[in-house]
Amino acid sequence: MPAAKRKRSVIAAKPISSGVEPAAPSKRRASARTAAAATITDPNHNGDVVDAPDALRASPDGDVDQKIAPSPVGSETNGSKAESPLSDLPETLEPPKTKLKTGGKTQKVATEGESQRHTRTDSGDPEAGEDDASAADPEEIKEALARPPPVNSDYLPLPWKGRLGYCCLNTYLRNSNPPVFSSRTCRIQSILEHRHPLQNPAELEHATKNRPDVQKPADVALGQKYVQDLGLANVRDIIKMVRWNDRYNIKFFRLSSEMFPFASHPEYGYKLASFASDALAEAGKVIAELGHRVTTHPGQFTQLGSPRKSVIDNAIRDLEYHDELLSLLKLPPQMDRDAVMVLHMGGLFEGKTETLQRFRENYATLKQSIKNRLVLENDDVIWSVHDLLPVCEELNIPQVLDYHHHNIIFDSERIREGTKDIMDLYPRISATWSRKGIKQKMHYSEPTPEAITGRQRRKHNPRVATLPPCAPDMDLMIEAKDKEQAVFELMRTFKLPGYDSFNDMLPYTRNDDNKMALQALARKKKTDADPIQMINEDDCGMGGPEGRVYWPPTMESWLRPKKKEIKKKPSTGPTEKSKKDAAALYAAKEAEKKATKDMVKEEEFVESDPEATPATKKARLAMKKKTQSDADKAAIKSQESKAKAADKAALAHAKATLKKTSKTKKKAPISSSSKTSDSEDGLETTGKTRPAVSRASSRRAVKVKKVSYNEDDMEE
Repeated sequence: MPAAKRKRSVIAAKPISSGVEPAAPSKRRASARTAAAATITDPNHNGDVVDAPDALRASPDGDVDQKIAPSPVGSETNGSKAESPLSDLPETLEPPKTKLKTGGKTQKVATEGESQRHTRTDSGDPEAGEDDASAADPEEIKEALARPPPVNSDYLPLPWKGRLGYCCLNTYLRNSNPPVFSSRTCRIQSILEHRHPLQNPAELEHATKNRPDVQKPADVALGQKYVQDLGLANVRDIIKMVRWNDRYNIKFFRLSSEMFPFASHPEYGYKLASFASDALAEAGKVIAELGHRVTTHPGQFTQLGSPRKSVIDNAIRDLEYHDELLSLLKLPPQMDRDAVMVLHMGGLFEGKTETLQRFRENYATLKQSIKNRLVLENDDVIWSVHDLLPVCEELNIPQVLDYHHHNIIFDSERIREGTKDIMDLYPRISATWSRKGIKQKMHYSEPTPEAITGRQRRKHNPRVATLPPCAPDMDLMIEAKDKEQAVFELMRTFKLPGYDSFNDMLPYTRNDDNKMALQALARKKKTDADPIQMINEDDCGMGGPEGRVYWPPTMESWLRPKKKEIKKKPSTGPTEKSKKDAAALYAAKEAEKKATKDMVKEEEFVESDPEATPATKKARLAMKKKTQSDADKAAIKSQESKAKAADKAALAHAKATLKKTSKTKKKAPISSSSKTSDSEDGLETTGKTRPAVSRASSRRAVKVKKVSYNEDDMEE
């Protein structure tokens, strides 16, 4: 249904509530020159809106799960890693370069965090096509198999009194209609395009009919308004996501760092207070009422130990953005303290001692509000718990224990792999939180079952099978690809609070949105008396009265309508055989051509005259090509002649057969006539005799049938 034509003032316009329908028009109509259409933030209706890649990861240093998002997913800038987590999208729509970079400034930027340090074979995306044992180096596999087995604790924190959480995106709500998610973003190219007014500013933007007119003068404010509208749509969806979590007893949530696209970008960045204060305060009000905890996790490129000033500047700008986002939620004091920003130490430059010293120096320059929120997490590449715990105690920074990372990177001289030995450090880790008055949190995830090497073990399993040996009142962030479904899996496994609040989805069916109702309404006739039942907007996407929001492992296809299956018609034998014969003939011809070409090339090499001029060589080559071409044409012509001769012979044979059959049919009346003559001469007959051509299969047969040779008929 086409959108209504409306004019809006740039100042008075409010972003849409559902991502599709425009807000109510203002009473005062603005002129066409200053009117600005509301931004369509639904990716189903606006191809420029894409999913932020970090939100689709199990963790910021994990892999992108593109199965969850039905819309396009942004890739990294120009095919290489950027220095800021908010600039991971390409500036243009061109596909990323796949060519391997070899040195130069570009290589230095792409491998920031790897220069001037030991070889780091485990860096990069853990799921870049090397998720099975056959893709790993044999020596790496041999070394991995030789490591001692992990020593795990058998303690389970039951009965559970803590809070389980997931990261950034809700798979069920993301696939609702309209979609609900807080990680909409765009490409820089889209920002530049939207600096130009629409072809018809009084109407909503359309993918083909009403696009930005690049012939009109560009206005930076229009491009900034476009990207800010995406951020406001993300904030509005936070309210729906938090209420959804509360219904299913999930009270811990990580906000997406890409909630406001490019907010910390050096060129396209912006502050939030001027336009997002009210929206964030409204979201914070709901969070506070329900008693939920929210945190953030700046990306892996936000690091304070780098020797490069540009990296440090980007990191500080990104931390300031996250701090402003959390502060504008206006949470109560304790909840505000618990809203922390999780940070990795990052790469290793020169050595661990030098990197830690640079971190100390750069940390000292941060604003106090950032220091109040900053916490450090051990990673799965370089920095172990034993590396970070001393500096956390020194600088009064809480430390986040990530069990998955710890099982990959740990100090083998002090502890063994597994969850048992690390429990000895629990008191020291807990003290870094308590002395700052912040509720402790931990991260938990598991590697895939088939993982062997360190690189393969970095890959997060879609769901987790057990709970770590943490305190029973811990705030535990589950970093898994299946997001909220991984939390549901734990609830069902251990009968945790809230396990009975949800049920399995009906495959490929959604009964909690108005998509089907709207389609029925469009088909409804005026004479139909039964009204169409519409679902309240607040209840859309909430799972219905039965809470059907759980989908079994590997069944993410249930989230979307089932694709139509086109059944192939069964092929007949002769047709299949003819296709095979044609394919075999084609392959034989291609092989013959290739052999001929190879022979010509070999002859050219053998018969090449070093004293011949280029023109002579060219002429000889042309002659050989012409000879070969003539031979090919002659062969084709010969085959065509044979085929024509065969067709001609078959046609002649068919005509001869038809002629012979016709002669046989003509003899039938003559035989009957002679028999009748004999009967007329006095021979006795028994009954009536019908001629052989009595069938009305042709016009001649019909005429013969009218002639009677019966004696009685002749007497008449």
